Amino acid sequence: MSNKFNYTKLIPVLLAFFVMGFVDLVGIATNYVKVDFELNDTLANLFPSMVFFWFLIFSVPSGVLMNKIGRRNTVLISLIVTAVSLMIPLFDYSFAGMLISFSLLGIGNTILQVSINPLVSNIVTGKQLASTMTFGQFVKAIASFIAPIIAGWAAMQFDDWKMLFPIFLAVAAISIIALWGTHIEESKSETTTFGQCFKLLGDKLVLLSFLGIMCHVGIDVGTNVTAPKVLIERLDYTLESAGIATSVYFLFRTIGCFSGTFALSRISAKSFFLIGVVCLLLGMGGLMFAETKEMIYICIALIGFGNSNVFPIILSQAMLRLPDKKNAVSGLMIMGLFGGTVFPLIMGYVSDSVNSQIGAVAVMLIGVVYLLFFSTRIKKSY
Repeated sequence: MSNKFNYTKLIPVLLAFFVMGFVDLVGIATNYVKVDFELNDTLANLFPSMVFFWFLIFSVPSGVLMNKIGRRNTVLISLIVTAVSLMIPLFDYSFAGMLISFSLLGIGNTILQVSINPLVSNIVTGKQLASTMTFGQFVKAIASFIAPIIAGWAAMQFDDWKMLFPIFLAVAAISIIALWGTHIEESKSETTTFGQCFKLLGDKLVLLSFLGIMCHVGIDVGTNVTAPKVLIERLDYTLESAGIATSVYFLFRTIGCFSGTFALSRISAKSFFLIGVVCLLLGMGGLMFAETKEMIYICIALIGFGNSNVFPIILSQAMLRLPDKKNAVSGLMIMGLFGGTVFPLIMGYVSDSVNSQIGAVAVMLIGVVYLLFFSTRIKKSY
């Protein structure tokens, strides 16, 4: 197949990467839902927890499904589930309705995370594969970046932040139609079972990597949810104004992803990972006490940059450890995204207990300390 033909087929897949970024709307949406339904932090943080809970349940079954019906069809199912999740708030904006919506958003995203990169490998091969996947993550980050901006704009212009849902629903529909009309030849992939995945936890490095992924996602989701609350609590911002904090986080996370693409070809994974963890320590430590807008934004930017390359480095280290079991390792690491459920629940409880967002930041700081420990287990080079 010619390169032109390959890239024509790649466009619908890149649209799917954009849809993958919709999962990050849960951060800003949680803050609006908290106000609309007058919830405390413990109850409000159920929403991001419901999104990421399903990574624990559906990661391996999604791999099994992919082996039976193919990668393209599995991605299509994920996009359809995501579209349904975006429709629910338009018809049932209630506490129960939003829990169902976010649950379906999590299920769709789980299936998408498992299936989209293998699908890319059927379109692009060789040296172009890694750069294409990196570009896909950039496209995903665009959706993460603009979600709070759209919500804030809709709230201020139309007094309805929920306009975010029909806008993203339209994009999801376009993505479904584009991929539905695209034929992609697929190669067979190995079967991954529950037993194969959980048996790998007997390997110490794989277990530590799994916990590292949980901490990474916990920090990611936690910052997404907590950053606006810090501005509201300390500077008396409105929710519409505070939402920009989430965009700052994703902006610097995106910058970090691109810098990592080039930096990792020049310095060791261990050194670059440590640089990221130092940024996380400075950002999270500063966020505990920062009282000015400028310092809070700087801390959020440091956290975004520092957390940007944690996942690919940990995943690469785990796969390097067991190169003949890459599918099983990959499935297990995606299950580690369950950390996005654990951290917000604990953060909500602690912040309510101390009546301050310092409690939530302190929980994330524990995750950063673990990543600092994990940096000692990383090999100096690939």
